Amino acid sequence: MLRFYKYSGAGNCFVVIDGRIMDASRFKRPDVVHALCLQNGTDGLMILENSQEADFRMEFFNPDGSSGMMCGNGGRCIVAFADLLGVKPFHSREYVFIAPDGLHRAEILAHMGEAKTVRLGMHDVAGAEPQPEGYFLDTGARHLVTFVPDALTVDVASEGARLRRDPRFAPQGTNVDFVSVDPDGSLRVRTFEKGVEGETLACGTGITASAMAACLRGIPPGEEEDGVLRYTVHACQDDLEVDFRRSGEGFSEVHLTGPTLCEGDISEE
Repeated sequence: MLRFYKYSGAGNCFVVIDGRIMDASRFKRPDVVHALCLQNGTDGLMILENSQEADFRMEFFNPDGSSGMMCGNGGRCIVAFADLLGVKPFHSREYVFIAPDGLHRAEILAHMGEAKTVRLGMHDVAGAEPQPEGYFLDTGARHLVTFVPDALTVDVASEGARLRRDPRFAPQGTNVDFVSVDPDGSLRVRTFEKGVEGETLACGTGITASAMAACLRGIPPGEEEDGVLRYTVHACQDDLEVDFRRSGEGFSEVHLTGPTLCEGDISEE
């Protein structure tokens, strides 16, 4: 019997597999990835594998089987999964892992039963390309950040699908983030994810990209301390935080912080 787990990172859900104890190669096939995501209502599949350079390696797949990109909420969830598996001594706070875009560091800030708060280090971003809608940038995955009066009223399905396939971003396409500013200065973000081909309840790389684009647009952060800018971002279900240092037109010391939840295990005969 094979045992999988279902994790949620701020509503962004994943099937997660411990690839250290089995030959997980068949779970990397697009048809198997698609079937598992469809059966379990998830936005992707991740495999935790051994690594000689770090605590573990993360492999991420979209529901259509595509891979090779970073997933911010997935990265936070797989750190919580590593903690559940005992990859390091019980309740270790810090983890280092290899993702599709390279090395990442993460810290578990709080344990609350099956829920954990994870702060994930993201890669530096050299800059962003201005676009009529906002900015295009790569935070481990490609994102077009689009500023709108009210993200809650946007037809994400149709507008997201249109911009996702815009010739400007061919042939790879892009994820699309719709961002508005709440009266208290916090950001509200909804994302159309390519590979999912629809809206997800949260997108970690998109939330990170949105905070950076807001900074470039001149939207002030919620907090600033010793040169570190911190934005509060409302996804559809939960709130997250993004903090970084502004380095000219780029960003360094980037972190994404938010909740994770183990929703249970899934058995397959």
